Amino acid sequence: MKISIITVCYNSEKTIKDTIESVLNQTYKDYEYLIVDGMSKDSTLNIVKSYEKKFKGKLKIISEKDKGLYDAMNKGIKMASGDIIGIINSDDILANEDVFNKIIYTFKNEKCDAVYGDLVFLDKETMTIPTRNFVAHKPSHRLGWHPPHPTLYIKKDVYNKIGNFNIDYKIAADLDFMLRLINNNYKLVYIPEYLVKMRDGGISTNGLKGYINSLKESSLVLKNNRIKLPYLTSLYRVIKTINQGLSAKINKKNIQKKLSKEIGK
Repeated sequence: MKISIITVCYNSEKTIKDTIESVLNQTYKDYEYLIVDGMSKDSTLNIVKSYEKKFKGKLKIISEKDKGLYDAMNKGIKMASGDIIGIINSDDILANEDVFNKIIYTFKNEKCDAVYGDLVFLDKETMTIPTRNFVAHKPSHRLGWHPPHPTLYIKKDVYNKIGNFNIDYKIAADLDFMLRLINNNYKLVYIPEYLVKMRDGGISTNGLKGYINSLKESSLVLKNNRIKLPYLTSLYRVIKTINQGLSAKINKKNIQKKLSKEIGK
């Protein structure tokens, strides 16, 4: 089974090297890496191109104007030739070198439509201090549940059936897509391990303003996907996020220990 892994980037020169190397270091080699750049004005594209030879034909690059993050993701999905599609942000890192192996093993043994796992947010300066512990648990249709999007790998034919990201949403199109996925009763299987290390401070997690903007759009997405009591559900999701932050502080040493043990597992 071939994996298409997509990274969307714009002016990501400070972080994209770590993202690229986490893909390059994967032990499972039947993949293609699609990097969709929004015509960066810094050295992002030069950094990306410097890795072309190392990927030995697996790296494909597109650099052109887009209509935002989700439009760029849709371009990557359209380009993808793999059986399975995953998306890793340009400031995030695959948790260890065996992530692709675990994903393929799960697809083959569970005969599922999608797999996902846990995600840990780390401080953006050192990427060593846990700030939010997103333990995904098993699928649930209650209260707008969804898996952490950067850990989600989906069969390409599922995209063909339920459609891509709705670019009318600027922050929560991934939530909209995942609710459509869940509401169509596709089989999702949970891998109880960290699959992604996410750098804190992204577009939807950037301080109080980011949370407020995310809350507003998420409530609209929940309403449009016929989730009961969307505003109450949004409040529950905020409380859940706060609890994930507390969990990261309380379990800091255990999380760091688990991350170090899973490297090379």
